[in-house]
Amino acid sequence: MRLAGMLLAFDLCCRPGSMIKALILLLLAGIILSLFSGLFFLNQDQGNSRRMVRALTVRITLSVILFLVLIYAWFNGLIQPHGVGPG
Repeated sequence: MRLAGMLLAFDLCCRPGSMIKALILLLLAGIILSLFSGLFFLNQDQGNSRRMVRALTVRITLSVILFLVLIYAWFNGLIQPHGVGPG
């Protein structure tokens, strides 16, 4: 298990563009976590809570950061857009 983690870390640091992809995945995970925490606070506090507003603020901030990272990566050639499929 430890060897697999070391190989993954080596793979992420040595391939061009893979660090940006890891950052994108981390931001997406944070957005999903914030979404579910907001749902939990909505259910727990019946919608009258600052915790839900904070979860929404975090989600919006992470979404804007993700958008900016995607634009930066695209302009610098780190990610390439592609079509949905042949057609």
